[in-house]
Amino acid sequence: MSNSSSITQFLLLAFSDTRELQLLHFWLFLGTYLAALLGNGLIITTIACDQHLHTPMYFFLLNLSLLDLGFISTTVPNSMANSLWDIRAISYFGCATQIFLLSFLIATEYSLLTIMSYDRYVAICKPLHYGTLLGSRACVHMAAAAWATGFLSALLHTANTFSLPLCKGNALDQFFCEIPQILKLSCSDAYLRELGLIAVSACLIFLCFEFIILSYIQIFMAVLRIPSEQGRHKAFSTCVPHLAVVSLFASTSFFAYLKPPSLSSQSMDLVMAVLYSVLPPVVNPLIYSMRNKEIRHSLRKVFQHLLFQHH
Repeated sequence: MSNSSSITQFLLLAFSDTRELQLLHFWLFLGTYLAALLGNGLIITTIACDQHLHTPMYFFLLNLSLLDLGFISTTVPNSMANSLWDIRAISYFGCATQIFLLSFLIATEYSLLTIMSYDRYVAICKPLHYGTLLGSRACVHMAAAAWATGFLSALLHTANTFSLPLCKGNALDQFFCEIPQILKLSCSDAYLRELGLIAVSACLIFLCFEFIILSYIQIFMAVLRIPSEQGRHKAFSTCVPHLAVVSLFASTSFFAYLKPPSLSSQSMDLVMAVLYSVLPPVVNPLIYSMRNKEIRHSLRKVFQHLLFQHH
């Protein structure tokens, strides 16, 4: 029997024991990570540099890209290093840090996506009040509230999870540290406390989604009332990227955490974890840049400026 005080490290799940597959995993993750860095980095740079993009919608998008960079950087580099050097261990502190950062980034991203739906609601349903309801101070306060919510949520979850006595070894069935995996190692009924906290968080996330869905019902009703087809298309096209990002993030993380136990297997859990921790940060910049003319136009200007300076 061992308890959490005697555990100094955890053993993460290796993708493979075969050296060739370990190296393949390293190169695949490296390519994915570089794509996420490039995509989100370009969006952050473009929004920061282009005066025309200093609007509430792009301010929140810049925050989203920062979150996505943090999200993929919390799990992928460590996993790449483990594959490259064929190691599985992560220190107790390293594991706690990963859980804190993941909880923080997930909660903040949900809060931010909810705020972004409010931004689209005001832009389409109350366009005359857009400047007053979403002034620069209001936007900063909303973004700060999203980050603070994530921070408090992460603090509660991490403190709660790591106060549990752990007596079922130190091997985790995942390539990074996550709360459900730590709970599996707990040997007391104290884990029910953390399950309660997860249930409260799930309720809050559900409320966020209810808010997003209600916002979009109002938006669709307002769009359908626009007389010209061009106007309807323009109004709706500003919502499509946000809807796509919400759908991707919600479907992957919901399925990863809320799937029935009958569907749970080591390989299935691994695939779902890759989908929800790696896919959104890579795909989000593509969704926004492909569907948004202003972003594409600004990106072009940034590239032209860089090329011009180079020559």
